[in-house]
Amino acid sequence: MKKTPYLSDFEAKKLICEIGDRIYKKNFVAANDGNISVKVGSDAIWTTPTGVSKGFMRPEMMVKMNLKGKVLQGKYKPSSEVKMHLRAYNENPEINAVVHAHPPVATSFAIAGVELDRPISPEAVVLLGTVPIAPYATPGTEEVPVSIAPYCKTHNAVLLANHGALTWGKDLTEAYFRLESLEHYALMTMYSTNILKKSNELNCNQVSDLIGIRSKLGFTTGGTPSCRSEESEDEKDAVNLEDIIASVTNEVLKNIKEGRA
Repeated sequence: MKKTPYLSDFEAKKLICEIGDRIYKKNFVAANDGNISVKVGSDAIWTTPTGVSKGFMRPEMMVKMNLKGKVLQGKYKPSSEVKMHLRAYNENPEINAVVHAHPPVATSFAIAGVELDRPISPEAVVLLGTVPIAPYATPGTEEVPVSIAPYCKTHNAVLLANHGALTWGKDLTEAYFRLESLEHYALMTMYSTNILKKSNELNCNQVSDLIGIRSKLGFTTGGTPSCRSEESEDEKDAVNLEDIIASVTNEVLKNIKEGRA
């Protein structure tokens, strides 16, 4: 018998509750924020209910829907933001799970309008690539799915301007891990560039090697971070010589001006 790529209804509802508990305890959401969904068929998903904290959900609260948004099963109403989940599934059939949350550091980058696209960590390059910012859209409206649509086939995550983050994957575990990786990437970026104010970014050769590793792992999405070309030793020596000449010239001019030459 051929194994189905989808979880059973029981497994899907149970795993959604477990992931919900994780994102709540990690402070990725507050109160009733966030939403989670996972496919259980080519045209069916289980998703989180509206108005319920992700840390206090029970399997019987979940809502089953088709990819057109029709409720198939469940006593609760789905989140109004399930629209962006449905758009992700319809844009890219390889997506089997979606997680939306408000991780504080990543969301701060979304608020600041700063994309996460700097090659500072091998893991970030391989697992995420680049994380663009979708234009601001009023939560719960059709504007939101429209704003994330361009990234569903090319990236693994997207920041929602002034709102939060959205990640997806081949299964719910991968979608959740990408959310963890996204917040970790944002935290490292904040520490290195904004607090330490020092960031030794990977050069293009190093990034290329990592993209090769990503391909071998079977990942075809994520984008390539912008990078700097690796300078040859001759180029480095030339730059150093220019610095020395400039320093000596400035010193001579200073002495002339002060009457010491």
